[in-house]
Amino acid sequence: MACDITLGRGLSCKDAIGGLKAVYFVNYGDLDGALTYAADGQEITAVAGAPSAFKYELHLGNDLTQNIISSAENGTTYFEQVVNLTLKKLTKEDNVQIRTLAYGHPHIIIEDNMGNFMIAGVEHGCDVTGGTAVTGNDYGDLNGYTLSFTGRERSLANFYTGDIDTEFTVVEGV
Repeated sequence: MACDITLGRGLSCKDAIGGLKAVYFVNYGDLDGALTYAADGQEITAVAGAPSAFKYELHLGNDLTQNIISSAENGTTYFEQVVNLTLKKLTKEDNVQIRTLAYGHPHIIIEDNMGNFMIAGVEHGCDVTGGTAVTGNDYGDLNGYTLSFTGRERSLANFYTGDIDTEFTVVEGV
């Protein structure tokens, strides 16, 4: 494999915004054999079989951070994909789903506030690596959940350019 740089990068405009609009959880293994990749291997262009994607709408306090972990001594590099979520309001129904998410290792489709879709944990899924269920101390405090998911993959989260509404069976919240 050649490790030669093939493209430069200019100074971008200051028109980007941060944060996440929604995440979609897909049960681990439901993407196996269903993904079509662009020639560069970094973009997923289509998903077959209409797997279920469970949508969680988000507001503030949510992010995707991708850490590059590289060891010259060992000759290894991997990408740690960390999804941090804040879900407002504790409910008994959510307790069941949060426990299920913590026990499993779902694939996570991230929709950012720029309209980009990315899939974390494509090969190995994402594990809950921390979180809280809090009532808050004062009237203005968070009553809800914080969750951190971590995936370890061979590449950054793949951009997904297909149509989530037709290629997945999207299950919306109530």
